[in-house]
Amino acid sequence: MTTSRSRGALARLAVLPAVGVALLVAVLVTTVAFATPSDADTTWSVVPANADGPDGRSVIDLELAGGQQVVEHVAVINRSTQPVDFAIDANDGYLTSKGYFDMRPSDAKPTDGGSWIAVPEKVTIAAGATSVVPVTVSIPQNATPGDHPAGVTASLETVSGQVRVQNRVGVRLNIRVTGDYVAKVAVTDVRAEYTGSWNPFAAGSVEVTYTVANVGNVRLVADNRVLTSTFLGENNWSDPSAAKARELMPGGSRTFVARVPGAWPLGPIGTTVTVIPSPAGRPIPGVTAQRMAIDTTVWALPWPQLALLVLLILAPFAIRLVAAWRRKRIEKLIMLHGKGTPQEA
Repeated sequence: MTTSRSRGALARLAVLPAVGVALLVAVLVTTVAFATPSDADTTWSVVPANADGPDGRSVIDLELAGGQQVVEHVAVINRSTQPVDFAIDANDGYLTSKGYFDMRPSDAKPTDGGSWIAVPEKVTIAAGATSVVPVTVSIPQNATPGDHPAGVTASLETVSGQVRVQNRVGVRLNIRVTGDYVAKVAVTDVRAEYTGSWNPFAAGSVEVTYTVANVGNVRLVADNRVLTSTFLGENNWSDPSAAKARELMPGGSRTFVARVPGAWPLGPIGTTVTVIPSPAGRPIPGVTAQRMAIDTTVWALPWPQLALLVLLILAPFAIRLVAAWRRKRIEKLIMLHGKGTPQEA
């Protein structure tokens, strides 16, 4: 039985213990029938490079036409005190549900950008040494224009008992095929729900859930805004978090939740979700992404305010009834006292 699980994003530079669990590592666990010593002290990192060594980049950005080929490089740095045999592989990239970049498992056959990359199967690196690994990217003649994310990893398998663990550390490749670029998003599944306060003098809030999908062919980042309005006025919300800077891959989507405060329950509350997309990374000359806006309405009835209004209307009647009852009681006591009847205090 084989189990695969993702533990974060493959990116820039990572130095990780071979049996550790951290971000930037993909782990593959396989049950085996033998055991060998664990290389628990092995650490390594993988970074973009040129033919001479690491070149300071965090990712490898490529823009090529169909039929073109280019040779890039990654540097695998063995930070251990012993020589290590690293397996090298390339595969398609994707975004996790939280918006972080990751790669498909090494035993999964690449079907997109990862299938265009050729790397050596393995490399042996001496203790403390760095090996520059060539990465050949060949774009098919009929490749579709747009972005095709991929990555290259250096991995090491270790065995503990009956479990084999494969740790992968890699570099991201943003492969863009030239042609007609389309930057476009769709906003779907917009839902609004009002949450009120039992304090009649306090406003409630509107929680808005919506999904943004990249229906174009280039990577996008989205600036999301939510506007609620009643006849008393409007309330704006803009995403203040770092999540808005995370990208959307072509064909990918993300679901967002926004809470807009200051909404008074005065009947229908109009809600507008506006998504302003822009190409991720470097600007694309001549390509602009159109903003999308979707409207919905949620009803909020002013139950606390109505309850307060009812109390205010009934209060004078209650006061008059109490006053009349007290007056009659006093009159009765006076009458009884006039007849000489003893009364209890």
